Amino acid sequence: MASISTDRKNGRRTLQFVAADGKRRSMRLGKMSLRAAESIKMRVEQLNAALVAGCGWDNELARWVANLSDDLADKLARVGLVAKRGSARLKPFLEAYIESRSDVKPLTKKKYITTFRDLIEFFGADANLRDISPGDADEWRISRLKMGNAENTIRKHTAVAKLFFSAAVRKRLISANPFADLKATTQPNTSRYYFVTATEAVKVLDACPDAQWRLLFALSRYGGLRCPSEHLSLKWGDVDWAKDRITVRSPKTEHHAGGTSRMIPLFPELRSHLEAAFEEAEPGTEFVITRYRESNMNLRTQMMRIIERAGLNPWPKIFQNLRSTRQTELEESFPSHVVCAWIGNSQPIARKHYLQVTDDHFAKAVHNPVQQVHAECRTASQPNCDGSENTEECEPVRYRAKVQVAEGGLEPPRPLRTRDFKDRVGVQYFPYKTAFRGLSDTSGDTSQTVSVGREWSLGHAINCCNRDGSRILNQCSTGQVQVGLFPIAITESSRSS
Repeated sequence: MASISTDRKNGRRTLQFVAADGKRRSMRLGKMSLRAAESIKMRVEQLNAALVAGCGWDNELARWVANLSDDLADKLARVGLVAKRGSARLKPFLEAYIESRSDVKPLTKKKYITTFRDLIEFFGADANLRDISPGDADEWRISRLKMGNAENTIRKHTAVAKLFFSAAVRKRLISANPFADLKATTQPNTSRYYFVTATEAVKVLDACPDAQWRLLFALSRYGGLRCPSEHLSLKWGDVDWAKDRITVRSPKTEHHAGGTSRMIPLFPELRSHLEAAFEEAEPGTEFVITRYRESNMNLRTQMMRIIERAGLNPWPKIFQNLRSTRQTELEESFPSHVVCAWIGNSQPIARKHYLQVTDDHFAKAVHNPVQQVHAECRTASQPNCDGSENTEECEPVRYRAKVQVAEGGLEPPRPLRTRDFKDRVGVQYFPYKTAFRGLSDTSGDTSQTVSVGREWSLGHAINCCNRDGSRILNQCSTGQVQVGLFPIAITESSRSS
């Protein structure tokens, strides 16, 4: 238990407690009301109990610690109840966090630094992390929109900002992440899709200044590689000329299970460009792409110049759309899971960000309309059993004898619901359009049913009328009847009870 003592001379209060190591600790609170001191005493007891028991804090206690002033937090840290608090100022905290992330790639750190500069510009270098509210985060987002940033650009910065402030929460510098409610998932922008046709690809290849640039373009357009990371990681040892396969090393996905590399076919469109580069390579050359390997090399700008030289307008997302085009192209010929394994993404990501609707799809739909197979009501007159012509107008059947649909036909077998009528044969609903025509039931015998067996053969058609539901059988007690597309047999059997 903790205790509070008060100096009678100056009114300063001191809090004492026995720490987890058995030693008595003192914490000077200074001048404050007894109620405030009692509140701190209760929290100190909770913190000390958590240390003794070796358990974590509850959410309420964690929020209290996170919202402490720097002075009181330092006092608690000196007596060993909390960890020493890092800087709660925005710039020092972000700098320390980015420096500590030795587990991420250099390009990822560059993205962190871009968002870091953006946050410092808006909030100020000396902004206190605890003073940044969710409302402030909303204002930051609105300011990015006013500056003309694209929606997906803002969402990418939001994702990094969330990461920064989540680290502050874990260090208990703040109690909640002010960016938590902002959307950070990028959305597909179909207006920036572009399908690079085979004709356009040939024009660009012809405009490339050398074999290296032709290979850079071909690896994206025909191999679906990510540029520049997968291009620059490709080695001649990864090309299996005998098996027509290429091992693609993927720095972007190597932190995922099984994402270190993937195998793709040595596509015919790609082989000639690889062979040309191989012929020009010096003996002992390790990497396929030997030029433009500096980290600050801007391949996009030079590729835009090449596209313009080919007489084309540069399309959005130069290299991304080359990958997207290849995946859309391959999906026409191979199963989706196979194409995703080659391109190096998942089917949901492919559907959301890669697959395109092309002009060829529209042209194919116009020139090759989908054929729908359906059975329609027969309207032509058919002969009766006695050979006379039946001139009654055709009417779709609403009932059918108690049957099971044969295995043959355009529709699959399905269970049918039976309806029994008093003094009539068992009948049931006929689910597709056809017609009965012809003779009435002259025998008056209702002890017979019409049924369909699984073994049947085509025979002469016996047409029966089914207008009012009272005439189901005709005068032939045994034989065959053609119903729509399905021949059925009339057999002698007991009526359903």
